[in-house]
Amino acid sequence: MDRLRFVSFLAISLFCYQSTRIFAQTSLTPSTPWGSWLIGTIQMPGGPQKWGGFAEIQARSNGVMQQFFYNELKGGISYDLDRNFTLTLAGGHYATYDFKALSDGPLNTERRLWQQLIINQYLSRLKFEHRFRIEQRWFTFRDGSHPFRNRIRYRLNGFMPLNKRTITEKTAFLSVYDEVFLNPVGPTFERNRFYAGLGYQVDKNWIIQVGWVNQTNYSPATFEKGVFTPQAASGKNNLVLGLTYRINRKSASVEKLPSQPD
Repeated sequence: MDRLRFVSFLAISLFCYQSTRIFAQTSLTPSTPWGSWLIGTIQMPGGPQKWGGFAEIQARSNGVMQQFFYNELKGGISYDLDRNFTLTLAGGHYATYDFKALSDGPLNTERRLWQQLIINQYLSRLKFEHRFRIEQRWFTFRDGSHPFRNRIRYRLNGFMPLNKRTITEKTAFLSVYDEVFLNPVGPTFERNRFYAGLGYQVDKNWIIQVGWVNQTNYSPATFEKGVFTPQAASGKNNLVLGLTYRINRKSASVEKLPSQPD
Protein backbone atom coordinates (compact mmCIF):
# COMPACT_ATOMS: atom_id res chain seq x y z
CA MET A 1 0.00 0.00 0.00
CA ASP A 2 2.89 2.39 0.75
CA ARG A 3 4.25 1.76 -2.74
CA LEU A 4 0.85 2.47 -4.27
CA ARG A 5 0.59 5.74 -2.36
CA PHE A 6 4.08 6.74 -3.51
CA VAL A 7 3.26 5.92 -7.14
CA SER A 8 0.01 7.87 -6.83
CA PHE A 9 1.75 10.91 -5.31
CA LEU A 10 4.45 10.89 -7.98
CA ALA A 11 1.99 10.42 -10.85
CA ILE A 12 -0.42 13.09 -9.63
CA SER A 13 2.47 15.53 -9.20
CA LEU A 14 3.61 14.89 -12.79
CA PHE A 15 0.00 15.13 -13.96
CA CYS A 16 -0.48 18.53 -12.32
CA TYR A 17 2.82 19.81 -13.75
CA GLN A 18 2.05 18.59 -17.27
CA SER A 19 -1.55 19.86 -17.16
CA THR A 20 -0.40 23.34 -16.18
CA ARG A 21 2.14 23.29 -19.02
CA ILE A 22 -0.34 21.86 -21.52
CA PHE A 23 -3.22 24.25 -20.93
CA ALA A 24 -0.83 27.21 -20.90
CA GLN A 25 0.22 26.21 -24.42
CA THR A 26 -3.09 25.04 -25.87
CA SER A 27 -4.81 28.22 -24.79
CA LEU A 28 -2.84 29.96 -27.56
CA THR A 29 -4.32 27.68 -30.21
CA PRO A 30 -8.14 27.46 -30.30
CA SER A 31 -9.64 24.07 -31.06
CA THR A 32 -11.19 23.39 -34.46
CA PRO A 33 -14.95 22.61 -34.68
CA TRP A 34 -16.24 19.59 -32.82
CA GLY A 35 -15.84 16.05 -34.06
CA SER A 36 -17.03 12.74 -32.61
CA TRP A 37 -15.61 9.42 -31.42
CA LEU A 38 -17.74 6.28 -31.38
CA ILE A 39 -16.31 3.42 -29.31
CA GLY A 40 -17.62 -0.14 -28.98
CA THR A 41 -15.83 -2.51 -26.60
CA ILE A 42 -16.13 -6.12 -25.46
CA GLN A 43 -14.27 -6.83 -22.22
CA MET A 44 -13.54 -10.09 -20.42
CA PRO A 45 -12.26 -9.29 -16.91
CA GLY A 46 -9.70 -11.57 -15.34
CA GLY A 47 -11.56 -14.44 -13.65
CA PRO A 48 -10.38 -17.05 -11.16
CA GLN A 49 -7.46 -17.92 -13.46
CA LYS A 50 -6.59 -14.19 -13.73
CA TRP A 51 -6.56 -14.17 -17.56
CA GLY A 52 -8.79 -11.76 -19.45
CA GLY A 53 -8.97 -9.78 -22.67
CA PHE A 54 -10.75 -7.20 -24.77
CA ALA A 55 -11.72 -6.28 -28.34
CA GLU A 56 -12.62 -2.79 -29.51
CA ILE A 57 -13.77 -0.99 -32.64
CA GLN A 58 -13.68 2.78 -32.98
CA ALA A 59 -14.68 5.39 -35.57
CA ARG A 60 -13.87 9.10 -35.54
CA SER A 61 -15.34 11.94 -37.57
CA ASN A 62 -14.28 15.46 -38.44
CA GLY A 63 -17.78 16.75 -37.61
CA VAL A 64 -20.36 15.52 -35.12
CA MET A 65 -21.62 12.24 -36.58
CA GLN A 66 -20.49 13.20 -40.07
CA GLN A 67 -17.33 13.25 -42.21
CA PHE A 68 -15.92 10.00 -40.79
CA PHE A 69 -12.22 9.71 -41.57
CA TYR A 70 -10.60 7.28 -39.10
CA ASN A 71 -11.14 3.79 -37.68
CA GLU A 72 -9.47 1.41 -35.25
CA LEU A 73 -9.78 -2.32 -34.69
CA LYS A 74 -7.82 -3.71 -31.77
CA GLY A 75 -7.71 -6.38 -29.09
CA GLY A 76 -5.50 -8.01 -26.52
CA ILE A 77 -5.05 -10.28 -23.52
CA SER A 78 -4.56 -9.32 -19.89
CA TYR A 79 -3.32 -10.95 -16.70
CA ASP A 80 -4.27 -9.78 -13.20
CA LEU A 81 -1.31 -9.97 -10.84
CA ASP A 82 -3.83 -9.06 -8.14
CA ARG A 83 -6.78 -6.67 -7.75
CA ASN A 84 -4.53 -3.62 -8.16
CA PHE A 85 -2.04 -4.68 -10.87
CA THR A 86 -2.84 -5.84 -14.42
CA LEU A 87 -0.50 -6.59 -17.34
CA THR A 88 -1.75 -6.35 -20.95
CA LEU A 89 -0.37 -7.32 -24.36
CA ALA A 90 -2.40 -5.97 -27.28
CA GLY A 91 -2.32 -4.84 -30.89
CA GLY A 92 -4.43 -3.16 -33.49
CA HIS A 93 -4.98 -1.86 -37.01
CA TYR A 94 -5.59 1.87 -37.63
CA ALA A 95 -6.57 3.66 -40.84
CA THR A 96 -6.81 7.38 -41.65
CA TYR A 97 -8.74 8.69 -44.67
CA ASP A 98 -9.52 11.97 -46.37
CA PHE A 99 -13.23 12.29 -45.53
CA LYS A 100 -13.73 14.17 -48.82
CA ALA A 101 -12.40 11.22 -50.84
CA LEU A 102 -13.07 7.99 -48.93
CA SER A 103 -13.17 5.96 -52.14
CA ASP A 104 -9.50 6.77 -52.76
CA GLY A 105 -8.51 4.53 -49.85
CA PRO A 106 -6.56 5.37 -46.69
CA LEU A 107 -3.96 8.09 -46.53
CA ASN A 108 -2.05 5.83 -44.16
CA THR A 109 -2.50 2.66 -42.16
CA GLU A 110 -0.81 1.60 -38.96
CA ARG A 111 -0.15 -1.72 -37.27
CA ARG A 112 0.50 -1.31 -33.58
CA LEU A 113 1.68 -3.57 -30.76
CA TRP A 114 1.79 -2.47 -27.14
CA GLN A 115 2.61 -3.63 -23.62
CA GLN A 116 1.06 -1.97 -20.59
CA LEU A 117 0.80 -1.99 -16.81
CA ILE A 118 -2.33 -0.79 -14.99
CA ILE A 119 -2.26 0.12 -11.30
CA ASN A 120 -5.64 0.59 -9.62
CA GLN A 121 -6.31 2.42 -6.37
CA TYR A 122 -9.61 2.20 -4.51
CA LEU A 123 -9.66 5.13 -2.10
CA SER A 124 -13.12 4.80 -0.56
CA ARG A 125 -15.51 6.52 -2.99
CA LEU A 126 -12.77 7.92 -5.25
CA LYS A 127 -10.87 5.47 -7.47
CA PHE A 128 -7.75 5.99 -9.58
CA GLU A 129 -6.25 4.10 -12.50
CA HIS A 130 -2.62 4.65 -13.54
CA ARG A 131 -1.87 3.28 -17.00
CA PHE A 132 1.68 2.97 -18.37
CA ARG A 133 2.02 1.87 -22.01
CA ILE A 134 4.89 1.26 -24.47
CA GLU A 135 3.94 1.11 -28.16
CA GLN A 136 5.62 -0.14 -31.33
CA ARG A 137 4.09 1.38 -34.50
CA TRP A 138 4.52 0.32 -38.16
CA PHE A 139 3.11 2.75 -40.76
CA THR A 140 2.29 2.44 -44.45
CA PHE A 141 1.74 5.76 -46.25
CA ARG A 142 0.16 6.28 -49.64
CA ASP A 143 3.52 7.34 -51.10
CA GLY A 144 4.90 3.87 -50.31
CA SER A 145 7.01 4.80 -47.27
CA HIS A 146 7.02 2.49 -44.22
CA PRO A 147 8.35 4.35 -41.16
CA PHE A 148 8.58 2.78 -37.68
CA ARG A 149 8.06 4.68 -34.44
CA ASN A 150 8.02 3.97 -30.72
CA ARG A 151 5.87 5.83 -28.21
CA ILE A 152 5.37 5.97 -24.44
CA ARG A 153 2.03 6.88 -22.87
CA TYR A 154 0.85 7.57 -19.33
CA ARG A 155 -2.80 8.06 -18.34
CA LEU A 156 -4.20 9.05 -14.96
CA ASN A 157 -7.92 8.22 -14.81
CA GLY A 158 -10.16 9.15 -11.88
CA PHE A 159 -13.62 7.69 -11.21
CA MET A 160 -16.30 8.66 -8.71
CA PRO A 161 -19.63 6.82 -8.36
CA LEU A 162 -22.55 9.17 -7.78
CA ASN A 163 -25.32 7.04 -6.28
CA LYS A 164 -23.26 4.26 -4.65
CA ARG A 165 -19.87 3.81 -3.02
CA THR A 166 -18.74 1.30 -5.65
CA ILE A 167 -19.20 1.08 -9.41
CA THR A 168 -21.41 -1.97 -9.87
CA GLU A 169 -24.90 -2.55 -11.28
CA LYS A 170 -27.17 0.51 -11.67
CA THR A 171 -24.37 2.96 -10.83
CA ALA A 172 -23.90 6.41 -12.34
CA PHE A 173 -20.32 7.66 -12.25
CA LEU A 174 -18.01 10.46 -13.31
CA SER A 175 -14.80 9.76 -15.22
CA VAL A 176 -11.94 12.21 -15.84
CA TYR A 177 -8.52 11.47 -17.29
CA ASP A 178 -5.46 13.11 -18.75
CA GLU A 179 -2.98 11.23 -20.92
CA VAL A 180 0.42 12.31 -22.18
CA PHE A 181 2.10 10.83 -25.28
CA LEU A 182 5.91 10.84 -25.37
CA ASN A 183 8.23 10.17 -28.30
CA PRO A 184 11.58 8.71 -27.15
CA VAL A 185 13.30 9.96 -30.33
CA GLY A 186 11.89 13.48 -30.24
CA PRO A 187 10.15 15.80 -30.08
CA THR A 188 9.60 14.35 -26.62
CA PHE A 189 6.15 15.78 -25.92
CA GLU A 190 3.94 14.67 -28.81
CA ARG A 191 0.30 14.77 -27.70
CA ASN A 192 -2.05 15.38 -24.79
CA ARG A 193 -5.55 14.00 -24.36
CA PHE A 194 -8.01 15.25 -21.73
CA TYR A 195 -11.39 13.59 -21.14
CA ALA A 196 -14.37 14.25 -18.86
CA GLY A 197 -17.59 12.28 -19.00
CA LEU A 198 -20.58 10.67 -17.34
CA GLY A 199 -21.21 6.93 -17.33
CA TYR A 200 -23.81 4.44 -16.20
CA GLN A 201 -23.30 0.75 -15.49
CA VAL A 202 -26.67 -0.72 -16.41
CA ASP A 203 -26.08 -4.26 -15.12
CA LYS A 204 -23.26 -6.81 -14.87
CA ASN A 205 -22.73 -6.61 -18.63
CA TRP A 206 -23.53 -3.18 -20.11
CA ILE A 207 -21.81 0.16 -19.50
CA ILE A 208 -22.64 3.43 -21.31
CA GLN A 209 -20.39 6.50 -21.31
CA VAL A 210 -20.87 9.97 -22.83
CA GLY A 211 -18.19 12.63 -22.62
CA TRP A 212 -15.93 15.25 -24.10
CA VAL A 213 -12.31 14.76 -25.13
CA ASN A 214 -9.80 17.37 -26.22
CA GLN A 215 -6.85 15.98 -28.16
CA THR A 216 -3.94 18.33 -28.80
CA ASN A 217 -0.95 17.52 -31.01
CA TYR A 218 2.36 19.36 -30.71
CA SER A 219 4.86 20.12 -33.45
CA PRO A 220 8.51 20.73 -32.43
CA ALA A 221 10.22 24.09 -32.33
CA THR A 222 12.58 24.64 -35.29
CA PHE A 223 15.47 26.90 -36.22
CA GLU A 224 16.07 27.09 -39.96
CA LYS A 225 17.90 29.73 -42.00
CA GLY A 226 18.22 31.92 -38.96
CA VAL A 227 14.48 31.86 -38.24
CA PHE A 228 13.20 30.39 -34.97
CA THR A 229 9.71 28.86 -35.01
CA PRO A 230 8.32 28.04 -31.54
CA GLN A 231 6.47 24.87 -30.67
CA ALA A 232 2.95 24.89 -32.10
CA ALA A 233 -0.17 23.15 -30.83
CA SER A 234 -3.28 22.05 -32.70
CA GLY A 235 -6.27 20.88 -30.65
CA LYS A 236 -9.73 19.50 -31.38
CA ASN A 237 -12.78 18.89 -29.19
CA ASN A 238 -14.79 15.72 -29.70
CA LEU A 239 -18.03 14.22 -28.46
CA VAL A 240 -17.38 10.67 -27.16
CA LEU A 241 -20.03 7.94 -27.12
CA GLY A 242 -18.90 4.63 -25.65
CA LEU A 243 -20.73 1.32 -25.24
CA THR A 244 -19.09 -1.57 -23.39
CA TYR A 245 -20.24 -5.17 -23.05
CA ARG A 246 -18.50 -6.92 -20.19
CA ILE A 247 -18.55 -10.71 -20.33
CA ASN A 248 -19.96 -12.01 -17.06
CA ARG A 249 -17.51 -14.12 -15.08
CA LYS A 250 -17.43 -15.47 -11.53
CA SER A 251 -15.64 -12.30 -10.39
CA ALA A 252 -18.48 -10.06 -11.66
CA SER A 253 -19.47 -9.10 -8.09
CA VAL A 254 -16.01 -7.56 -7.59
CA GLU A 255 -15.80 -3.87 -8.49
CA LYS A 256 -14.08 -3.32 -11.84
CA LEU A 257 -13.23 0.17 -13.00
CA PRO A 258 -15.03 1.06 -16.28
CA SER A 259 -11.94 2.33 -18.06
CA GLN A 260 -11.73 2.59 -21.84
CA PRO A 261 -8.92 0.55 -23.49
CA ASP A 262 -8.23 3.27 -26.12
